[in-house]
Amino acid sequence: MTTLLIRGGTVVNADRAFKADVLTQDGKIIAVGEALQAPAGATVVDAGGQYVMPGGIDPHTHMQLPFMGTTTMDDFFTGTAAAMAGGTTTIIDFVIPNPQQPLMEAYQTWRGWAEKAASDYTFHMAITWWDETVRRDMGTLVQQEGINSFKHFMAYKNAIMCDDETLVNSFKRALELGAMPTVHAENGELVFLLQKEVAAMGITGPEGHPLSRPPMVEAEAANRAIAIADVLGVPIYVVHVSCAESAEAIARARARGQRVYGEVLAGHLVVDESVYRHPDFATAAAHVMSPPFRAKGHQEALWRGLQSGNLHTTATDHCTFCAAQKAAGKDDFSKIPNGTGGVEERLAVLWDAGVNTGRLTPSEFVAITSANTAKLFNIYPQKGSVSAGADADLVVWDPQGSKTLSVKTQHSKGDFNIFEGRTVKGIPSHTISQGELVFVQGDLRAVAGKGRYIKRPAFGPDFQAVQQRAASLTPTAVKR
Repeated sequence: MTTLLIRGGTVVNADRAFKADVLTQDGKIIAVGEALQAPAGATVVDAGGQYVMPGGIDPHTHMQLPFMGTTTMDDFFTGTAAAMAGGTTTIIDFVIPNPQQPLMEAYQTWRGWAEKAASDYTFHMAITWWDETVRRDMGTLVQQEGINSFKHFMAYKNAIMCDDETLVNSFKRALELGAMPTVHAENGELVFLLQKEVAAMGITGPEGHPLSRPPMVEAEAANRAIAIADVLGVPIYVVHVSCAESAEAIARARARGQRVYGEVLAGHLVVDESVYRHPDFATAAAHVMSPPFRAKGHQEALWRGLQSGNLHTTATDHCTFCAAQKAAGKDDFSKIPNGTGGVEERLAVLWDAGVNTGRLTPSEFVAITSANTAKLFNIYPQKGSVSAGADADLVVWDPQGSKTLSVKTQHSKGDFNIFEGRTVKGIPSHTISQGELVFVQGDLRAVAGKGRYIKRPAFGPDFQAVQQRAASLTPTAVKR
């Protein structure tokens, strides 16, 4: 394994920034300090004038996803390679069983697909149906396979949508196991109805997509999921929060002391719903994802959520479909495969729109791009920290470097870039994965199959005890 010395940079962790060298060996950080000496044969990276940060962790990607009758363009190799080009060294993808499919069968399928990954990866497991075998398999996944989070789609009626009975059963089981329930918060019944009503008005193009999924549809589902979690005394993580109403629901719950966590997509912070009215169908359709991009006013609410600590992580929901695949919805917007890219661009977009504008400090940037995700999903400080003993997953960040984001230069296999033409200042100069240089000044050195599956242990008995005590207090409070 490579011995690597990163010399002369400013180390940035979620809690502080300080001048230090970083020495890695055999895939681990073995020392962080000033004036470290390079052992014989070590590779030296000059980080003068640059930041040394934990590699990004994207908590929400969909590589090689079969969805809406087709499969995403990026597989686990091309997707993780693109991620590393942007400074992200770990992804959390999703195993999504078909309704009635055994969870363990779906899990083994996804593990097989992911064997080609270039970077480290781990999984959330989606719960798309319920019976006693699902309950049993959740236990196996937590206790043997290192999955400690379960995803619930409250949208996509007649496909993978969870009803309230499934939510209640799965949330309760997650609490027993020390696992985190997560939700895609959109009211699937309302979306189904509104899709029909919008189509009946003669609106069949991509502009119909946001009309059928207004903010209140998301807010209702977020409030419902938060209420269910509150009654059961289990923490909850809301993925891709896109609107002020959902962010406010999370903030209210947190003000009451409830453990609710929110994730924001880089796209929702800088792209607005005007893209759906683009005269070119392919361009408008390329932006179709759920929840949709919102009116500009919602962006400020999301930034404020990140700044206040009521929203915690940033992701991409990287799910790439090409123009030919999106064309399946040429005459019916509800048939456009949902998904956009961004796994390569996330860090640069967030740095440029967050740190360069004064919205975020460099340490806050590290918190929302890696450390908070590592903490919430129980792999900290193995990931998300520049400290001795942590994995040598690092990004050397050049705050003066710049580039113009474009489909022409991206490494993703998608044929569109939602950040097309955006010039960002602050880009990775080097990405290190498992102590190896995998991206050097534009030279991507990704190796298929090099990535490792990362087990994430269940949260301990203290987690369950705290939550159960909280739940037991609810009836008392009502009686008073």
